[in-house]
Amino acid sequence: MTAPIPHLPSAPLGTGDLAAEITAQLSTQLCRVRLRGFPPPETPGPTLVAVAHGSRDPRALPTVRTLLDRVRALRPGLAVRLGHIELNRPLLADTLDGLRGEAVLVPLLFGHGHHVTHDLPAALAGAPQLAGRVAAPLGPHPLLAEALHGRLLEAGFPGAPSPCTVVVLAAAGSRAPRSARDTERTAQLLSARLGGTPVLPAYASAAAPTVADAVRTLTARGHDRIAVASCFTAPGRFATQCADAAPGTAAAPLGDHPALARLVLHRYDQALLARTGSDPASVRAATVAV
Repeated sequence: MTAPIPHLPSAPLGTGDLAAEITAQLSTQLCRVRLRGFPPPETPGPTLVAVAHGSRDPRALPTVRTLLDRVRALRPGLAVRLGHIELNRPLLADTLDGLRGEAVLVPLLFGHGHHVTHDLPAALAGAPQLAGRVAAPLGPHPLLAEALHGRLLEAGFPGAPSPCTVVVLAAAGSRAPRSARDTERTAQLLSARLGGTPVLPAYASAAAPTVADAVRTLTARGHDRIAVASCFTAPGRFATQCADAAPGTAAAPLGDHPALARLVLHRYDQALLARTGSDPASVRAATVAV
């Protein structure tokens, strides 16, 4: 038995959300913003360890590597490494074993699920030679909504809102309540970016509704233009499963979208600000070099 699908939210974003959206859009226009108190560009900071889940899909590893190439291009001189939770090499434990000094683990994941809250801290605890911390996941954030929007447009999604159009936000899913809240918040941010087009969260596993259930329910409600946004970093089983359930437009995984690369660096910078004891407002307002 599947959980009921709630009616789609239509309430506008609050003042704080609008400020976050404005900040994200401004960051796309700036050539370079260096955070106060950070070392000059010629001085390398802690290693950025991007943590991907891993997949048997042969397209996954090249996609993640291309994303990290874009990250390196945005922040020349920063050491960027890759580690996988499972299925692909290098595994995270092997990457950490080869590092010394300081590192920031940036999960290429989109909510506070078990991997982010348990597996990554445990991996750091297993590397006592490192002084490290775990950054926040990539979602929710306006830059993530920008990347999702971009992939939808590339897939042929109409630029102007339509009363018959609705979007299903396909995510991996987690049993952690906080992860579901993160996905719901991402759906709200994407809806705002789409000019109010309703966006319904749905999941590939561990949570309800599934993408297929969401599509069936929305079709029964009279929606005849249903698009699926792919909240996945790279191609894989879940991304393919969700795309196959789309009755129309199905966006590609986010891959090396420029906004996603900026978001990886943003999370890295936030983690460094938190390490220096900066006040929470400064952490929220942190921007990255673009």
